[in-house]
Amino acid sequence: MNHEFERLYETYHHALFQFLFYMVRNRQVAEELVQEVYIKVLNSYSSFKGDSSEKTWLYSIARHVGIDWIRSQNRKKRKFLGVFELSEKEYQIKDEDPLPEEIVEEREEMKQVYDALRKCTLDQQQVIILRYIESLSISETATILGWSGSKVKTTQHRAIKALKELLNVNEQSELKEVGK
Repeated sequence: MNHEFERLYETYHHALFQFLFYMVRNRQVAEELVQEVYIKVLNSYSSFKGDSSEKTWLYSIARHVGIDWIRSQNRKKRKFLGVFELSEKEYQIKDEDPLPEEIVEEREEMKQVYDALRKCTLDQQQVIILRYIESLSISETATILGWSGSKVKTTQHRAIKALKELLNVNEQSELKEVGK
């Protein structure tokens, strides 16, 4: 088991970290969540039946860990905030330590794409991340998300449409600013 665990860790650690980072947008939290994923893997590897590839199994675990963390944060915020209402901007979690991906993201065009992606639904974000950032197939994405292939395709189509609309709105806003 030790050899298998080390192989899984070495093979998928970085990709799972990136996937979780895109979900939670915080380096330290993503690192902690990756560790939680591997604890779950260690505890449940003996029950892995091989119905899907190891890759999709690991991403599925990571997805659930990420969603559980997001839900717990939302519960904590609601409990803490009580009757206070904060704007959406105030809900965003910031990390001061840049990752290599964040450095690339700073280029204006990519920054706009990532900003638009954050405005998409969680389902749309996950599909875009898995399909275009992690380069997974439709069937792998469907397995990870527990969806049908057609749902992945539909969500992907809607996500791309939403991104295009959001980027168009941003571009038009910038043109108005330049014209003033």
